[in-house]
Amino acid sequence: MSAAVEVRDLRRAYGSVRAVDGLSFSAPAGAVTAVLGRNGAGKTTTVEICAGLRPRDGGSVAVLDQEPWRNPVLRPRVGVMPQAAGSGAAGVYPAARVREVLTLFASFAAHPLDADALLDRLDLTRLARTPWRRLSGGEQQRLSLALAVVGRPELVFLDEPTAGLDVAAKHATWSLIEDLRTAGVSVLLTTHAMDEAERLADHVVVVAAGRAVAAGSPGELTRHDAGTVRFSAVPSLAVDDLAARVGGRVRESSPGEYVVEGAPDAHQALAAITAWCAERGVLPDQLSTGRRTLEDVFLGLTGESGT
Repeated sequence: MSAAVEVRDLRRAYGSVRAVDGLSFSAPAGAVTAVLGRNGAGKTTTVEICAGLRPRDGGSVAVLDQEPWRNPVLRPRVGVMPQAAGSGAAGVYPAARVREVLTLFASFAAHPLDADALLDRLDLTRLARTPWRRLSGGEQQRLSLALAVVGRPELVFLDEPTAGLDVAAKHATWSLIEDLRTAGVSVLLTTHAMDEAERLADHVVVVAAGRAVAAGSPGELTRHDAGTVRFSAVPSLAVDDLAARVGGRVRESSPGEYVVEGAPDAHQALAAITAWCAERGVLPDQLSTGRRTLEDVFLGLTGESGT
C-alpha cells in the first residue's frame, strides 16, 4: 500500500454551496500529510468523508484500500480527532471523567496504548477524575487526541489538532505526532499553522475552493526562487509603488515584513529596494534573496486575506 488515503475527483455540496469540488490528492502511507486551506476551503468536509463520518456526492475515496463510508472493517484501524465542537463531536458524554472515558476507548482495541501513560504525556493526569464538561477547550482538545490514538490505529485523522492549545500543549502534541510517524502510523491532519505544517509534514496539500491547487513536500513547495526578496522595514509602506519600481509583486506578509516576488533579477531588485527606501528615509533590514516560506507559498496560492 503506497497511499494510506487516495482521493479522486471528490465532490460534496450543501445546497448550492460546493464545499468540495473535484478534489484529488494522495496521503502516503507511514507519513504525515498536512492539508492546508483557508476557512471554507473544504478541509473538514474532506476529513469527515475520508473518516467515514459523511457520505460524498461524487468521486472516489480509498482509505487503507477500503471504502470508508459506514465500513466496520475500517473502524479498529482508524483514529479520528474531529474539529473541536463540543462533546458530541468527540463522542464523549458530558459527565464522563477523563480517565474513565480514555480507559473505555482503550477497551475497544485489541492492543491499546497504556491509558495512564498517555494521560501523563498529554498533561491530563491531574484531570483524571474531572468530567468532560468541566475541561477547558484546550484540555478537551488533548483528551480528544488521546481518544484518537489510544487504540493504536494504522491511520489517524486530526482536524486542527493544536487549535486553542497553549505553547506547551502544542509542542506535546507535535511530539506525539512525530512518534506516531516513527511507529509507522499514517497521519492526515488539517491546520492553519504554517510552522506546524513545516515541522511535521512529509507531504503538503494546499486546497482552495474545494480543489487541490498544489501538493508536494515542504521542501519542494518552498524551493529556491531567484526572483524572491524579503526585507524588514517600518509597517505600511506603499507596496504598489515599490512593485512598479522592482517589476514584481510586493506584499506585506506581516507588519513591517515585506516579500517581493516575481522580480526579473533579484540583484537589481535589491538595488531598487534600497534606493526606493532611501528616497523615503526608510532603512531596510534583513534583506535576503531566494528564500520562501510555506506561508509565502500558501498566501500566493490562496490569496492574502485570511487562512
